[in-house]
Amino acid sequence: MSRASAPRPPKSGDSPAGVSKVTVAARRRSKIPKVGFVSLGCPKALVDSERILTQLRAEGYEVSGSYQKSDLVIVNTCGFIDEAVQESLDAIGEALAENGKVIVTGCLGAKAGESARTLVEEVHPKVLAVTGPHATDEVMSHVHRALPQPHDPFTDLVPEAGIKLTPRHYAYLKISEGCNHRCSFCIIPSMRGDLVSRPIGDVIREARALFGAGVKELLVVSQDTSAYGVDQRYRTGFVDGRPVRTRLLDLARELGDLAHEHDAWVRLHYVYPYPHVDELLPLMAEGRVLPYLDVPFQHAHPRILKLMKRPASGERNIERLRAWRAICPDITIRSTFIAGFPGETESEFEYLLDFLREAELDRVGCFAYSPVEGASANDLPGALDDEVRQSRQQRFMEVQADISRRRIARFVGRTMRVLVDGIEEGPEGAYAVGRTQMDAPEIDGVVRFTGSGKLPIGGFVEVHITDSDEHDLLGEMVERPR
Repeated sequence: MSRASAPRPPKSGDSPAGVSKVTVAARRRSKIPKVGFVSLGCPKALVDSERILTQLRAEGYEVSGSYQKSDLVIVNTCGFIDEAVQESLDAIGEALAENGKVIVTGCLGAKAGESARTLVEEVHPKVLAVTGPHATDEVMSHVHRALPQPHDPFTDLVPEAGIKLTPRHYAYLKISEGCNHRCSFCIIPSMRGDLVSRPIGDVIREARALFGAGVKELLVVSQDTSAYGVDQRYRTGFVDGRPVRTRLLDLARELGDLAHEHDAWVRLHYVYPYPHVDELLPLMAEGRVLPYLDVPFQHAHPRILKLMKRPASGERNIERLRAWRAICPDITIRSTFIAGFPGETESEFEYLLDFLREAELDRVGCFAYSPVEGASANDLPGALDDEVRQSRQQRFMEVQADISRRRIARFVGRTMRVLVDGIEEGPEGAYAVGRTQMDAPEIDGVVRFTGSGKLPIGGFVEVHITDSDEHDLLGEMVERPR
């Protein structure tokens, strides 16, 4: 190692004592408090995580990907079903073991324990603090107590769209919090409260910032998207000085206009089949928003739906599906169901399977009923054995697999617009992976395709579909004329 040369006399503008600006910047960075973050749960929880991360960055904290390099760790939890509760408790335990300073937020944080403390505090008494969901301000106040708030205008730079945990080309947009339903299998309202809709002007401003940051797919989420504005009695808000009513149709129209300007997609999730949802179909047929509805039916038999305290009925839902497809033939209907609900008879389960065959839904998920602590369904008579519940879930998905295979095969031979998510390696080499308008990220199918043209990750390409299976499509990218 060569000997360092003697330091030169400092010039005007140098840092004190001749120390380089790089060294000063390094020292400044080393003093910036670092916060680790673990995000669990659904897309709505992910949005909460993004808001906390955005606020951390806005206040000058640095987000670390290492337990050891973090001054404390925030764990955003899920508490909906038993498996999620255990996953969250395990994540908290790991953060405590690896770091020692942990703040807990999210749905599990709102879950009471057997004593006056929360469940989290009972299981992990060493956590610094516990909050419920959508509690950014409360989380930040705990962070401030544990780590003094830094301030450096040169490092407190946050993108206008905020900090995102999704890939750059898609993002979740949460339009409301809480839910007015009291489904017997669900405890979300007890943790997140009643419906509170965001002002429509705020929603549109966030959407515009996301599109401006390069987002090509905006996924609208909430506990009950179709109820947007009910709590405000659909009062008039303002978007760029224009009066716009706070209701789903108006919001979808505004988002559709923004998406059209930016050559992007808008996808709607968690839409209950209320009558006013029919008003969205013309927007979908026109291509303003994606012809895709995520409708959580949960069951079809009237008695089980009543026990679940769910709106609508199987018969009416079939009629609605037919009407939607008449307006927009290529609409994708996604849904979720519960098999083995307490008291469900074999004939009632067969009724559900018959509904499934008649409805011919495009994308479907099914859960074997799982008791959730605090849910009123736990008190219903006729709880089924785990073996029965698992068997019914399997039978349900076998029926749906045949339906899915049939439904998706109709796209073979078409050329479809595909949003490119990335590149994967397979036994025969690399191929591209993307999604059509039918496919939401993480939960639906994909398109795997090859081609020799330029591949814009996070952009759109045209793909000729050559084959299909139960869930996915295969194809070849179409070369565009130069």
